[in-house]
Amino acid sequence: MKSVLAMALLGTMPRALAQVSTAANTAALRARFDLETVPRLAQAMAKQPFRAPDDRLPAALAADYDAYRDLRFDPEQAIWRREALPFQLQMFHRGFLFKQRVDLHLVHDGVATPLVYSPEMFSLPPGVGAELGEDTGFAGFRVHAPLNRATVYDELIVFLGASYFRALGKGHLYGLSARGLALGSGDPGAEEFPVFRAFWIELPASGADHLAVHALLDSPSVTGAFRFAIRPGGETIIDVQSRLYPRVDLARAGIAPLTSMFEFDAGDRVGIDDYRPAVHDSDGLAILNGAGEQIWRPLGNPPRVRISGFADARPKGFGLMQRKRHFADYADTEARYHQRPSLWIEPVGDWGDGAVTLVEIPTADEYHDNIVAFWRPQQPLRAGREYRFDYRMHWCDTHRWEAALATVGATRIGAAPDVTRRLVVIDLEGGRLASIAHDTTLTPDVWAAHGDVVNAVAYPNPEAGGWRLSFEFRPHGDGHDVELHARVLEGHVPLSETWLYRWSPP
Repeated sequence: MKSVLAMALLGTMPRALAQVSTAANTAALRARFDLETVPRLAQAMAKQPFRAPDDRLPAALAADYDAYRDLRFDPEQAIWRREALPFQLQMFHRGFLFKQRVDLHLVHDGVATPLVYSPEMFSLPPGVGAELGEDTGFAGFRVHAPLNRATVYDELIVFLGASYFRALGKGHLYGLSARGLALGSGDPGAEEFPVFRAFWIELPASGADHLAVHALLDSPSVTGAFRFAIRPGGETIIDVQSRLYPRVDLARAGIAPLTSMFEFDAGDRVGIDDYRPAVHDSDGLAILNGAGEQIWRPLGNPPRVRISGFADARPKGFGLMQRKRHFADYADTEARYHQRPSLWIEPVGDWGDGAVTLVEIPTADEYHDNIVAFWRPQQPLRAGREYRFDYRMHWCDTHRWEAALATVGATRIGAAPDVTRRLVVIDLEGGRLASIAHDTTLTPDVWAAHGDVVNAVAYPNPEAGGWRLSFEFRPHGDGHDVELHARVLEGHVPLSETWLYRWSPP
């Protein structure tokens, strides 16, 4: 039985490229591999009709989440475990929500060899293994490396489900995720989820500081070729090279999409009955736009789907950040939200005109991701062309940008003495503002796109060592969302980043 990839390409490509390896092949098919192999495969597939990945499974594997967790890979069989290399691989079994087979290949000295599935790689419930053969295949894989201690191989990154993946820096626990591509996120119609159908993982040298992973993306609308250079550390860095080959015109593509969860915080606690001060994997969207303006947008859990676009040209960076880093910020001994990573995207090259786009979806709990952020190009991606978007991912505590500007440490919103108004209090930390004398008069630059702002003032906060910016906001009561803007100036010179907030009526 040939894989869907092989059937799509046979007769359209040279023999070496037509030998697309799959876990169904019992013979070890080998093929030459170089940096152009996956782009050539993606380009050829884009000219063929889309064929859905194989998702047929025995009934025993289509059970619930708890049953799926029992399909455990045997760590003693981890790839490269015995070679004492700086990285090890473990595979995920197909089952539950992860039904589609993903072809895995190992690359050594320019030759790609398929990684063949065997039930003996996993701890399986009694009787299940007898129903499975080499054709069952894998759902994805994870990489282990000495991340926190030199002698322990910790989980570093996971590729599992559609085009999702998530990684860790030193001291982190899993939180937000990334994707290869978003199509239709936040749009009225159905969202399309491209999948990584195959991976090629290069053998690392004994002293390598990074692992190279190549991935083939596919969906009804587009194919793509990705290369990930993964460097673990206190800040895990992934250099991403991506090429997209649309089958149809893509007017609403999302580049470098990030997915996270925000339930509540001090600025958004309406209807919350919870002992914890905050619950979220990320608390804000950070943007460094092409003009050099530093923007912070606190996240919210809105009463209805909310989409915001921040128009830009040649963006310098954006990301979903977890700025609150103390246990007391969440008081959660189990979820430990203060250890969730931030993810900063640093474009490489000219991405042109477009918008950093934020989608906020209502959620009633902390178990469902409800935040999406990505770059949306202004011009559609046309069918039959190649588009390149390269970027560097920083899985980190915080991001690097303009050190002279104070950053927003917290946003608090509550009732004002006048019940027709809302009181907004913004804590500012660091930057040159931290060294400004407390008797200095600073200018609060505050405005609302709709509604009235009164009593805006900037003043020192000696308890926290920073400054506060506060104001009262009176909405017009017409049910509209309102964009709020605030920063602190010394004369006409900004001392803080720009705080942008979208207030939604309850």
